[in-house]
Amino acid sequence: MSEPAVPETGLDFPREWIEFPDPDEENGVIRADLTWLLSSWTCVFGQGCPGIEPDQPDDGCCVHGAFYTDRDDEKRVRKAAARLTPETWQHHRRRFADTVAADTLPDDDGVERPARKTAVVDGACVFHNRPGFEGGTGCALHAQALRDGVHPLEYKPEVCWQLPIKRDFSTVDRNDETSLHVTWIGEFDRRGWGPGGHDFAWWCTSSPLAHRGAEPVYRSNRAELVALLGEEGYARLAELCDARYAAGQIAPHPATTRARQLKLTPVRHPVESANGLVVR
Repeated sequence: MSEPAVPETGLDFPREWIEFPDPDEENGVIRADLTWLLSSWTCVFGQGCPGIEPDQPDDGCCVHGAFYTDRDDEKRVRKAAARLTPETWQHHRRRFADTVAADTLPDDDGVERPARKTAVVDGACVFHNRPGFEGGTGCALHAQALRDGVHPLEYKPEVCWQLPIKRDFSTVDRNDETSLHVTWIGEFDRRGWGPGGHDFAWWCTSSPLAHRGAEPVYRSNRAELVALLGEEGYARLAELCDARYAAGQIAPHPATTRARQLKLTPVRHPVESANGLVVR
């Protein structure tokens, strides 16, 4: 596959941030990247996504499988997987244990620790249906959620539905001997993957090809942000984003700016339905 015709923008550029008290945590604040949340990023899986591996465009970012954040995350996916059938899941497994692979992840000190993830079958996640499968192309869990009338975040591994929003936490020790707990909401760019992220053939958050959404991220990804921040936290964030959106940005996302300059066709996700052939 040739390189995408529209190059990615750089990783470092001016950003606008907003900070406000976290309604769900005493001595807590939420710091949110307005440049990212007001961008026009949208998932373009099945609609021009080149994929992170140059010879696997149909596999999007499902190439390496998904790490489970904890046992609860894995338990939730196990329950959802039980709803799948050979007709809706190309790589159907009778035992959920056969969908899990052992691996390692570095902890905060850089020490590799045991971790569990979705298995990789023929070069992509075991839950990823390939083109030509009668049950539809894309994530079998995502498609099942749509059939069941629920949001896909209820069925998919956490890392899958959070991407490309990145949530981090930190603590600031203040001069008055109190501590401030910070929840960060920003862009999951190449660096979010660790050193390996720079080896991807393509990554969507920096590409104008993926900045063609009909709405800004804080609106199109409302359900994900509510899950990450809570209803009250999201409501305050949306209020602040609305005000900034109306006033105009000082530091817009360069990929969104480039997409508008190129007048790229907006993505409306017409194929995201239970009966569609392509679901992310």
